[in-house]
Amino acid sequence: MARFNTATMSFDMPRPLTRDERIARIDALASLLDTAFLVPGTNIRFGLDAIIGLIPGIGDAITTLISLYIVREARALGAPPLVVARMLANVAIDGLFGAVPLVGDAFDVAWRANRRNMALLLRHLDKVEGARMRYRPAGFRPAGFRP
Repeated sequence: MARFNTATMSFDMPRPLTRDERIARIDALASLLDTAFLVPGTNIRFGLDAIIGLIPGIGDAITTLISLYIVREARALGAPPLVVARMLANVAIDGLFGAVPLVGDAFDVAWRANRRNMALLLRHLDKVEGARMRYRPAGFRPAGFRP
């Protein structure tokens, strides 16, 4: 967002994000949606996707739109059509099953579409860029993904 600079009496435009910053931002969003919270006394993680999904009717639509933002960013980062199609399939499955009351919320906790999509994107970037890829979130395993 542009900020007004009183010294020069003009607006200062923010600098564009670097590739690594964009990847870090969507990775943080995926974690917030899918694994941000822990059920006390268990290893069960859940995120805002499951919480917002409790809102009847519109909750799953909101989280699906946010998930589509992650897919859009992946496409802008150079993900090929096959990876984007797999990411869209994950979002569609999450949106369809997540819309079922109560059972869908449990599905959201187990499916973790956004974490799956980040794994797909990071696996692609690691394969294409190899050692040049600087950003690797904690726990990233390029060989495979186990939710």
